[in-house]
Amino acid sequence: MNHTFQVQGMTCAHCEMAVKKAVLRLDPHAKVEVDRAHDKVDVESTLPRKDLAHVMVEEGYQVT
Repeated sequence: MNHTFQVQGMTCAHCEMAVKKAVLRLDPHAKVEVDRAHDKVDVESTLPRKDLAHVMVEEGYQVT
């Protein structure tokens, strides 16, 4: 499944990596694309959307 999230608070490359690593810890097979300029994260994963959003929130970002 493809999921697109609006993620607020990503201000640097470290933020991008933190979000990506959080998702990959939950699902090592996920494909994660981060577009910081547009506050967007695209995730291809078989996991539920709420679980993916939860790990990004745990990293300190607002997810819609």
